[in-house]
Amino acid sequence: MASDVRPFLKMNGLGNDFVVWDARQKPLQLAKDQIAQLGDRGHGIGFDQMITVERSAYGVDAFMRIHNCDGSQVDACGNATRCIGRLLMEEAGKDMVTIETNAGLLHAFDADGPRTVTVDMGVPRLEWDQIPLAEEFADTRAIELQIGPIDEPILHTPAVVNMGNPHAIFWVDDVEAYDLARVGPLLEHHPIFPEGANISLAHVFDENQIRLKVWERGAGLTLACGTAACATAVAAVRDNKAGRKTTIHLPGGPIDIEWRESDGHVLMTGLTEIEFEGEVDLATLSWRRTEDGDVPVEAGAAS
Repeated sequence: MASDVRPFLKMNGLGNDFVVWDARQKPLQLAKDQIAQLGDRGHGIGFDQMITVERSAYGVDAFMRIHNCDGSQVDACGNATRCIGRLLMEEAGKDMVTIETNAGLLHAFDADGPRTVTVDMGVPRLEWDQIPLAEEFADTRAIELQIGPIDEPILHTPAVVNMGNPHAIFWVDDVEAYDLARVGPLLEHHPIFPEGANISLAHVFDENQIRLKVWERGAGLTLACGTAACATAVAAVRDNKAGRKTTIHLPGGPIDIEWRESDGHVLMTGLTEIEFEGEVDLATLSWRRTEDGDVPVEAGAAS
């Protein structure tokens, strides 16, 4: 089989890491098992999501296709949108770009700092059938869901929000007091979530300061999840736990969220990083690093 060597970028937003392909001139098609092989941190490049930048059918700056590291395709990824926004703004010399996603059109803005990007994530969806849930709940601020014994559940009554993908947020006193790697997969695939869900543990530790730990649908434990941060900020406002401007503290670092009262849009602002440039032989899926980015990493190693 003839080799097809394609360049890629390894990027991250607060540690939420991506392999980014530019497929605007030459289409890229990888099977689910090929994506999973590249996403494997032990044997492949290693990433949370694979991002393919394509031409937009709507004529905006680009279309962003998102696959999780297990090969499944998802509609939204806030941190990836910030990373792709940075690339497109630097490429075009603009301070705002529009990115088409399966969740709609998103606008990215140059924020305060050379690597800091704000993304308008749009309006959260809050009705039970928009999450979606398998049964009707009049109030999605705290649905009837628990894990563990009925009289002494481990986790219970999460808030649910859709920020382009479904999220369940459990308010706890200590995000480290629970084995999210164990309960995350059970809750992600709970029958109440027909499309699965991202599972978060959240704790308000100071005024408008929230600590967050996330089990990401199709990706597992992650250092950061932008849509989870947005969903948590929205849930906090709805439950009078925080104001409309909050800082969400993820394992990978802080991210600023504003749920704007004027139009209901959620704005997310945080750092982006280019880790390195590389190339993959698509015939064999062998890869190598070719050039350092913003953050030096060990040659040939997955981050």
